[in-house]
Amino acid sequence: GVVKLTKVMPDGRQQIVGLLFAQDFLGRPFARASSYGAEAATTVDLCCLERPHFEELMQSCPQMKQLFLERTLNEVDAAREWMLLLGRKTAREKVASLILLLAQRMRPAPIAHSTHAPVLHLELPLSRADIAEYLGLRLETVSRQIQYLRATGIVDTERRRGIMVHDIAELARLAVKELS
Repeated sequence: GVVKLTKVMPDGRQQIVGLLFAQDFLGRPFARASSYGAEAATTVDLCCLERPHFEELMQSCPQMKQLFLERTLNEVDAAREWMLLLGRKTAREKVASLILLLAQRMRPAPIAHSTHAPVLHLELPLSRADIAEYLGLRLETVSRQIQYLRATGIVDTERRRGIMVHDIAELARLAVKELS
């Protein structure tokens, strides 16, 4: 499943600061507490280890220690990419980047399509309001950008949170550079 990481500011405002997907680590095994909250965005199955057992496993299994280090460094890289997204990307690039991230991390099964390449179908784990909060955009802006992606045939929507990605290559191109 998908977990939203949140931070509550002293004045009570909350911000989604990250998303965790299947096989990601949740928590701070070498700290007593975390300053971030975690909320299931979808149905989630967790494998929980008490801190002493986890620390013992890390000491006794070098492969686990290496995997933990690699995943931690991947999260650092992802945080740097997200800083770029929030600081420099346009609204269209932000929405395209998020849908692309979800398509890559949620690994939806392709649906055969009769005349084109396979279509990827995913259920968005976030509401449009959550997407707006996560991307630092207004709800209306997110809706306009999704409408643009629909109008250009890159994606289609169904029900409230269903997205069908028809052109993953074009979505990736938009995530990097907006069309002029």
